[in-house]
Amino acid sequence: MDSASTHAYDDVRTAPRALATEAVHAGRDDLARQGLHAPPIDLSTTYPSYDSRAEAARIDAFATDGADPEGPPIYGRLGNPTVTRFETALARLEGTEASVAFASGMAALSAVLLARSAMGLRHVVAVRPLYGCSDHLLTAGLLGTEVTWTDPAGITDALRPDTGLVMVESPANPTLAEVDLRAVAHACGSVPLLADNTFATPVLQRPAEQGARLVLHSATKYLGGHGDVMAGVVACDEEFAGRLRQVRFATGGVLHPLAGYLLLRGLSTLPVRVRAASATAAELAARLAADPRITRVHYPRIGGAMIAFEVHDDPHAVIGGVRLVTPAVSLGSVDTLIQHPASISHRIVDADDRRGAGVSDRLLRMSVGLEDVEDLWADLDRALGERPPAPGAARELREALAESGSVSPAA
Repeated sequence: MDSASTHAYDDVRTAPRALATEAVHAGRDDLARQGLHAPPIDLSTTYPSYDSRAEAARIDAFATDGADPEGPPIYGRLGNPTVTRFETALARLEGTEASVAFASGMAALSAVLLARSAMGLRHVVAVRPLYGCSDHLLTAGLLGTEVTWTDPAGITDALRPDTGLVMVESPANPTLAEVDLRAVAHACGSVPLLADNTFATPVLQRPAEQGARLVLHSATKYLGGHGDVMAGVVACDEEFAGRLRQVRFATGGVLHPLAGYLLLRGLSTLPVRVRAASATAAELAARLAADPRITRVHYPRIGGAMIAFEVHDDPHAVIGGVRLVTPAVSLGSVDTLIQHPASISHRIVDADDRRGAGVSDRLLRMSVGLEDVEDLWADLDRALGERPPAPGAARELREALAESGSVSPAA
């Protein structure tokens, strides 16, 4: 490829592109020049080098600022080419300078907390509800952090000199409550806002554009999209990415290269999957809202493929009654999943705190997949059990029975 062609290629690669285009091409822009179509999977844990002085210099540089070492890879805990492709792609989708991937969403959150604690900033301000294990990690102080729980209006007053982080999740797990990210970011002042964007994905919102400095994903969910990979990722600026890489190197919470490959593949269909599942979810939410067996439906203003709803009767009977829908924890897969948060995803949260955050004992959370809406509704309808009589129907039934002599009208 001549120089002019190379420059033209670089211009195309770096020009602003639509989200759908970035999802397909980000992290893969160099493949055609290498004569490749699918990205390679690099499974090496270590890499040979005959220049140990140069290796020492590169390791010293990494220890200084956590930047990706220039040149060939060194060791799997320092970085992996396949994982780097995914990190590049996710940063492009979220509109940040960088992203750093981990073995799980909780490993990613732990790295953020450790990075801030290492700077003497152990205090966290957080808004409930959060994912149950995130709530537990903060509340239990397992990493030496201290948390102040507040509502969005109380964030500014809750800040302290040692506050290292403000954390929100919007839409929140499992109630789908939303916060005004721009207003929250303003309330944080100089303290970084960490927004968990797992439910929305960059298809529906990009928190960095609204002032969040850190964007967290359980990549196990929509980014992977097929229920076969576990991962976490933080999108952020390059300076903080360096600190996260150093924590990842020290603690070993690295993402396996095969998982990185599956995540990169998952991103290519992310916009299509999210939009298709969201359309089905909106229809199901409307039907549930009109159903007398349901007391309340939670569905976010920004849309999405997640629904939460509260039932009149036993929620466990619904879990036990589905056949097409899969009764399982997690979310974001191509198949529809349903679970009872008070029993599973948020069981670890204190019951009073859980209920105070709106997670009632009759709440069910459903992650809508790519099945046909009528098939999903038929399964839900059956699992929800018999419908109660419509208003006036009971009286009409009694009168009909009275006329037949079966029961008196006063019965």
